[in-house]
Amino acid sequence: MSSLRAKIQDVFNEPACENNRGKDAKARKEGCSKPLTPGAAAGGCAFDGAKIVLQPITDVAHLVHGPLACEGNSWDNRGAASSGPTLWRTSFTTDLTELDVVMGQGERKLFKAIREIKEAYGPPAIFVYSTCVTALIGDDIEAVCKRAAAKFDLAVVPVNAPGFVGSKNLGNKLAGEALLEHVIGAVEPDDAGPYDINILGEFNLSGEFWLVKPLLDRLGIRVRACIPGDARYVDIAGAHRARAAMMVCSTALINLARKMEQRWGIPFFEGSFYGITDTSDALRNIAELLVKQGADPEILGRTELLIAEEEAIAWKKLAAYRPRLAGKRVLLNTGGVKSWSVVHALMEIGIEIVGTSVKKSTVEDKERIKQILKDDNHIFEQMAARELYATLSEHKADILLSGGRTQFVALKAKTPWLDINQERQHPYAGYDGMLELVRQIDLAIQNPIWCQVREPAPWDCRPAVGEELPRTKSESLTLHTVQEFAGTTANDFGEC
Repeated sequence: MSSLRAKIQDVFNEPACENNRGKDAKARKEGCSKPLTPGAAAGGCAFDGAKIVLQPITDVAHLVHGPLACEGNSWDNRGAASSGPTLWRTSFTTDLTELDVVMGQGERKLFKAIREIKEAYGPPAIFVYSTCVTALIGDDIEAVCKRAAAKFDLAVVPVNAPGFVGSKNLGNKLAGEALLEHVIGAVEPDDAGPYDINILGEFNLSGEFWLVKPLLDRLGIRVRACIPGDARYVDIAGAHRARAAMMVCSTALINLARKMEQRWGIPFFEGSFYGITDTSDALRNIAELLVKQGADPEILGRTELLIAEEEAIAWKKLAAYRPRLAGKRVLLNTGGVKSWSVVHALMEIGIEIVGTSVKKSTVEDKERIKQILKDDNHIFEQMAARELYATLSEHKADILLSGGRTQFVALKAKTPWLDINQERQHPYAGYDGMLELVRQIDLAIQNPIWCQVREPAPWDCRPAVGEELPRTKSESLTLHTVQEFAGTTANDFGEC
C-alpha cells in the first residue's frame, strides 16, 4: 500500500498541468478531483478509470481480481472498436467470495486464474486489476504477478488502482503509470523510423480513429502506438521509439505523455481531430514535430497539399447543410477535449453555441473555449437536470449534444438529442467524421417527429369561442372515451 500511496501522490503532483503548477505545495497534494464519499462512485471510481484506459488494448487478457460485480460494472463500458483481436471482449475475474476472503485464498486464486488464462488463450500479456476488496484485505498482486511472469514466461502486468483511492480520472492516470512501469520499453522494435508517432488518449470510439489513420498513412507517418484505441501489447511495449506524440485527452494521460518525454525525449502537443480546422492543425503540428526531430522537411509540403485537398472536398460536401443548419442553436453538455473541439467544429458551419459544459476539462481546455466563444456566459461548470430541462423547454436550444445520462431530459423537453460521448454509434473524427456529425445533427433537428410531439393531444383541444362542436360529438362529450375520437381531426374540435 505504501507504493500505491506514493504513486497517487506522484500523480497529484503533475508538473505538466498548468492549474496544478499554480497551487501551493499543500493544495497540490490534495489533487484536482473531489474526494469520494463512502458508497458513492462519483461518476466512476479509480478502478473503473483504469479499466477504461487499458480495456481497448485488444490482444491482452484483462483479469479483475475481486468480486464478480466489479467486472460486471466495468466490462465493455465504452464503444471502443478493434480491427482484429477479440480477447479484450472476454471477461476474466477471480470471482472472490466471502469464503475466499475469510480463508485468505485471494492470492492463490489469482495465481491459478493467471495459469488458466495462459493455458486456454496464450495471450502476449495479462493485465491484473486490483479492486477495493483485494486491496483492503492486503493481497499483494504485484508479488503474484512477478511470480507468475517468471513461472509462465509471460508478461503479467499489475494495475494497482482499487476503486476507493479516488475518482475515475485518477484511475486513468494510474493506468498510465502501470504502462510506464511494466509495458513501455519492454520490447525493442527493429523497424524504428523518423516518421513514427504515438497517439495518446485516443480510444477509437465507434472506430473513429480509422477515419484519421488513412490521412497519416498517405503522409508516410506511422502510428507506432495508439494508446489505448485498437492497441496491441507489442506496439505499446515499443512505443518508446516514437519520434513525436499527440495528446488527444490530456485529462486522462497527461502524466504518460510528460514522462515519456522525460525518459525518451518524445515531444508532444495537445490537439483534436474534431472539426476541419482542428484536424488540419493536428496534421501540421505532427509534421512540424517530426521535422524538429530530424525528419525530412519535405513532409511539410506534402502535409499542406493533403490538407488543401481534404478541406476542399469536406467544405464542398458541407455546403449542402449550411442553409439548413445556419443559425441553429446547440447546447453541449459534455466535457474534456470535446468541450472546445466540438464547439469549434460546429461554429465553422454557422451553428450557434448557446452553452457548453467544462466538466472534466483542464485549464487549457477552458482557455480555448473562452477564445472561441468570446463570452464566459456560455460556459458552465455543471448544469443540473432541472436547469437543463428549463433551458430546453424554453426553446433556447434546437438540439442537445450530450451523453446518455441526459438524453431523457431532452426527450422530456421535446427537444432533439444526439449522443456525443463514449456511447455514440457514429464516428466524428477527421474530415469525414465532421461530415457525419453535421449529417446526424441535421437528421435529428429536421426529423418530422418533433413537430408531431409538440402538438397538443386531441383530447386537450378545446372548441373556439362561439363555435359549437359537431352534433355527433357534442351530445355526450363527457361520456365518450378517447378511443371514440380516433380519426377525428383538429378541425372537428376547433383550435387548441
